[in-house]
Amino acid sequence: MLLTTSNKFGKILINADAVKIVAAHAALECYGVVDLVSRRFSDNFNRTISQTELGRGVGVQIIDNLVYVELFVVLKVGVNIEAVKKSLTDAVKFSLETFTGMSVKRVHVDVVGIRV
Repeated sequence: MLLTTSNKFGKILINADAVKIVAAHAALECYGVVDLVSRRFSDNFNRTISQTELGRGVGVQIIDNLVYVELFVVLKVGVNIEAVKKSLTDAVKFSLETFTGMSVKRVHVDVVGIRV
């Protein structure tokens, strides 16, 4: 899947995997986030056997030139979950809008677990 946008330099195509990687890096830099995980158990099991995959735990959809993001995160014990979710939403939205130049309509954060 490709993101398509236009500006003064012309038409720009961005691979959705690149968007996932940018979102993953922005999420992992937020305080309180321990890891990103896939929502499917089989993907998490395969990850323990093979090398880690960049962009895991991030879902991206593009509808009418708007970006919708879903994150599956594991948080640190003792953090304020709502504050971390808000921080994650803002950081990922800012990073993607800066990177793609497109509007991010929604960033949905799913807290999958808590870890020490």
